[in-house]
Amino acid sequence: MSRVPGPTLADIARAAEVSTATVSHALNGTGRIADATRRRVRDTATRLGYGTPGPPRSRTLGIAVTTFPAAWNYTDIAYFSRAVTAATSAAHARGYALTTLPADRAADDSWHGLAVDGMLIVDSPPGDPMVRALRARGIPLVFDGLPGDPRPGDHWVDNDHEATTRTVLDHLAAAGARRPALQAGNGDEHYARAVTATYLRWCAERGAAPLIVPFDPADDRGHAFDPLLTGAHRADAVYAAYDPGGRQLLAAAARHGLRVPDDVRLVCASEDLAYATTEPPVTTVTLAPERTARTAVAALVDLIEGTGTPLRGLVVVPAGLVVRASSAMRPTAP
Repeated sequence: MSRVPGPTLADIARAAEVSTATVSHALNGTGRIADATRRRVRDTATRLGYGTPGPPRSRTLGIAVTTFPAAWNYTDIAYFSRAVTAATSAAHARGYALTTLPADRAADDSWHGLAVDGMLIVDSPPGDPMVRALRARGIPLVFDGLPGDPRPGDHWVDNDHEATTRTVLDHLAAAGARRPALQAGNGDEHYARAVTATYLRWCAERGAAPLIVPFDPADDRGHAFDPLLTGAHRADAVYAAYDPGGRQLLAAAARHGLRVPDDVRLVCASEDLAYATTEPPVTTVTLAPERTARTAVAALVDLIEGTGTPLRGLVVVPAGLVVRASSAMRPTAP
């Protein structure tokens, strides 16, 4: 079957009501043209489906975390830094370079001219503008986490967040917790929604009142936990679903004179090995970022090169519970 030719620069120029020279400047980031004109041309090019898939040209893959449109250094978080390192190694092993993109580039229009053969996109939310632009260009995509706007034939690698959340809550209940709380994410990515929904179902099944506090990465002292750590009906356990949450809970418990795990048990989803040396050592959930990244890169290269058996839909990477003293059962009186 012959390939239907994509739109030409002249087609885009007619649709955007500009010259072909202006289209060329807008798509290549050159020339002196108004920002509004540049955006209009690029939006028109995306709408018309400018750019067609073809054989690898740059031998370069891209990786980006697009959960939030604002600038933030996701490589400061252990999960992402370990995932990027593993993805880089996996790309190099297949003969590709890997470009790590800043988080805030997801909100601009740079994706229209990004020179990559494929993209690994982490925690893509609904309405992701980068995904829309790359899909329009025919760039192969593989997602770490269920994409916010999945399509038939999409490829993604993820953990079973429902099973993992239930494992954590059941572990806390087995240790004696009766009022476990959740420190939930404030993003619209699948991870935050899946963990929160599972926690609410788990509480409903047991007739327990849900206790949810929002995650704030800047809350070093854990003040968000204050309402849960006071009063007769305080939480007796916390599942912190994000990396800094464990330290925030330890800080909050110390301020309130509470002991971990005697007064409040703690589990934190984190890849930070330093949790093994806190006082007390913190039970952690590992989402296996290295295995996830290697699996995703292998799938992306196979998709680009048309080799192997490309994955379809979800490939599950098992998570793990690393049990330490922070979630131990309360000692019984002699």
